[in-house]
Amino acid sequence: MPTPQYWADRYVEKLATATDAINMIRSGQRVFIGSGCGEPQALVKTLSDSSNHLSGLEIVRLLGRETTSLTAIANRTKDTSLNIRSIYLGSTREPSIALHKRFITPMNMSDVPALFTTRKLPLNVALVQVSPPDDFGWMSLGISVDVTLAAARSADFVIAQVNPRMPRVMGQSFLHVNDVDVIVECEEELVSIPSNRQTYSDAAQAIGSHIARLIEDGSTLQIGLDAASQATVQGLASKNDLGIHSQFLTDDIMHLYAVGNINNRKKGINEGKMVASMAIGSRNLYEFLNDNPAVDFHPSDYVNDPFIIAQHHRMVSMNVARTMDLTGQVAAEASAVTRFAGVSGIPDFVRGARRSPGGKSILMIFSTEETPDGIRSNILPTFDRVVVVPRGDVHYVVSEYGAVNLFGKSLQERAIAMISIAHPDFREELFAAAKEQGLIGSERTLGEAVKAVYPVRLEETIEIDGQQVIIRPAKPVDERRIQEHFYSLPKEDVFSRFFHQKTIFGRSDVQSRSNVDYVHDLTLVAVVGEFGFGKIVGVAECMMLKDSNMTEVAFSISPEFQGRGMGKIFLKKLAAASRENGMRGLIAYTIPSNTGMIRLFKTLPYKVKTHYEEGDLVLSCLFDVLA
Repeated sequence: MPTPQYWADRYVEKLATATDAINMIRSGQRVFIGSGCGEPQALVKTLSDSSNHLSGLEIVRLLGRETTSLTAIANRTKDTSLNIRSIYLGSTREPSIALHKRFITPMNMSDVPALFTTRKLPLNVALVQVSPPDDFGWMSLGISVDVTLAAARSADFVIAQVNPRMPRVMGQSFLHVNDVDVIVECEEELVSIPSNRQTYSDAAQAIGSHIARLIEDGSTLQIGLDAASQATVQGLASKNDLGIHSQFLTDDIMHLYAVGNINNRKKGINEGKMVASMAIGSRNLYEFLNDNPAVDFHPSDYVNDPFIIAQHHRMVSMNVARTMDLTGQVAAEASAVTRFAGVSGIPDFVRGARRSPGGKSILMIFSTEETPDGIRSNILPTFDRVVVVPRGDVHYVVSEYGAVNLFGKSLQERAIAMISIAHPDFREELFAAAKEQGLIGSERTLGEAVKAVYPVRLEETIEIDGQQVIIRPAKPVDERRIQEHFYSLPKEDVFSRFFHQKTIFGRSDVQSRSNVDYVHDLTLVAVVGEFGFGKIVGVAECMMLKDSNMTEVAFSISPEFQGRGMGKIFLKKLAAASRENGMRGLIAYTIPSNTGMIRLFKTLPYKVKTHYEEGDLVLSCLFDVLA
């Protein structure tokens, strides 16, 4: 029986130059290349230089950064020297997507490691990059564990590029010297993506602002690699006790951890640890990861496993959809706009997050995209593209024009919701197309909402008897809930609001309150309960009177919330919005016995006048006449 060798001796025996190592690769073999920013650049360049001497190679990779363009070689040689199997396109731009479409292998990221380990896709060679060994001979895969660990463990032959700049990252990220066949020592800068914290578009920042309102303290986050997601991270500076379980770690996540927003204390699983499978960012991020006990990297079959994801408390997944149709179907191929978005990891996190206690799946979409032919809508009547997330799995959808919840909604409700967050320039044609398809009733109209831009600034969360109440502008999706609110009012409250015993609240009545433009007409609602399923417990309306340049206001509040200060907040917001839109003042018509309305109007800082018209009491005030 041979005497076991000390690992350090074997390390020396396995040393080779990059050229000698690559020369061990034979024609017809399948070669895996370490992914993302962990790509072993020296080995890849040497492989590229040697490609003329090889034929029939198949390159398998995940999120290739193309520091050396193997794709160009494949195209030039018409795949005779090598062909490429790409599991994730990364930041490939649209012309390249069309050119390289044949290379794509669509898979859920959680399934990829098993593809290698079960030898369904046997790997002959794995080219990986690792940190120098520690005192026990263990080398870390550093910033690229994802599917690389499974590839290295299942390949017939492993060539490891040892780079002292590769951070030693904790978790399930280690290869032993005894488990690799050839070692190439080469110090080189890791592929990095400079932080662009100040360069997000207005649309991305608006999306981030909407999403930040959906995220609660104590949530665990998965954050996609794209502009909108990263802008969202920047919008979380006021959140506490956040956790991270994400495919990627980025500079923005590092900054949130550094200032204390992220502490991983309430994750429910792997508490105290940020868990990921890959890092993409700057040199500062890589230094942060080195020997950091607060970070664990695991392979994709763990990080992307929906069962693992669902065990987190308040798991929130945030990913970018490329396009969506009116029923909620999602296409999410990579594009220049989304920076790194791709298809592979999205379904895993969408399904896992929705099964988490208090979890949310959020899909972001830029409402438009610039093309050579002009601006086009990313929300389409229908499409024949590859569906990455089926409509039954879609939960929250956010564009720069607002947020909607599609879960449990009918096709008509979904269509109206999607149109409400589309770019105003495309809403009319989307609405017409939806009618033509039978998604929306022929009698319906968008009214003034066709060009409306939702005023986020008017949103406010208050607490009444320990219950959170959101005061916000009404949306087209609120139509049914406003109708339910009016039907639930006591008879006396209906009489106070409408001046007669109204018993039918038809669609035309409700549409005029939900389809508003937020300038000439504004409706505020008070909502309790989950976003998208909450109950409306108060409605405040204002309408511009062109002849007098005054704003007429009216209120209705559910009995259980009357006398709790809600009306005062409504009136204050309507007054501020009216002043902002150039109105002279407010006017309200009520019955003389409505003492609550009279007292409410007199809380304004303006001089209130009263008079009677045909038995109704008229309250009015001018903004330039103080009390």
